[in-house]
Amino acid sequence: MSLLNDVARMPLEPAYRTVADQRAREGRRRVTARHRAMSAVLAVALGLATTSAALALRAPQPAVLAARAIIEKQIEERTATVDRLRLQNADTAQQIAAQQASVLAARDSPLVEQLAADSVISGARALTGPGLRITLSDAPDVGGVVDPLQRVQDVDLQIVVNGLWAAGAEAIAVNDHRLTATTAIRSAGSAILVDLNPLVGPYVIKAIGDSATLQTRLARDLAGQRLTTLRTTYSIGVDVSAKNSLELPAASLPDLRYADVPTGVPLIGASTGAGSPTGSSSASRTGAG
Repeated sequence: MSLLNDVARMPLEPAYRTVADQRAREGRRRVTARHRAMSAVLAVALGLATTSAALALRAPQPAVLAARAIIEKQIEERTATVDRLRLQNADTAQQIAAQQASVLAARDSPLVEQLAADSVISGARALTGPGLRITLSDAPDVGGVVDPLQRVQDVDLQIVVNGLWAAGAEAIAVNDHRLTATTAIRSAGSAILVDLNPLVGPYVIKAIGDSATLQTRLARDLAGQRLTTLRTTYSIGVDVSAKNSLELPAASLPDLRYADVPTGVPLIGASTGAGSPTGSSSASRTGAG
């Protein structure tokens, strides 16, 4: 009980009280100008050291910069090569088509007409005519925050394109990439691909056909509801307009791996008579065109 009474009467240890009383008698130690100057110099030195270390850590290494420059140069060179080969391929395709038409015109004019009609369906020929143009653009960023739901997705393009086909479109292109029955519209990460060609927004869909009929049927279809949802719910830009003249490029043809002549069908120019060779391609694609 005596220990409890001592604790109740003197909760603070006498030695602590003695030190506290001594500090009270001596008063608070004066902070001199020298101490203040040393503290300021020390704070500035620590700040400079911290800033220098942060900048050194964030600065790219010379080897990284050199590697990046090499990769950028390779990308530019190969992109230029691809563009040159694409133009060369288009010129060669036009020459082949012209020679084919000139040979067949003298021997089988109905076949030439059939090829011309099939080239519209297959996308092998560029087209010009009236139609509908639909532009989809991503919603603007708010505060630097990117919401995936406010971005145009591959499924949006698929639904709109299929709706245009169902509405009676004769030919369709997305960002000047002609669509055919084997065209694939899909995503790779955040990018949208038409076959293997990446697209950059805004996404412009051109459809040749009767613009009034296309617009009316599209509004009644699931595609029209999709466009309304994109505009009202996700703030995605949707612009639908009728055009008197739209230009659609020809589609890139699949690679021809092999070709042969069916039994009993002679080659063109053979002595046995006129005929027409047939070719087949082993390339096959799937998609939502």
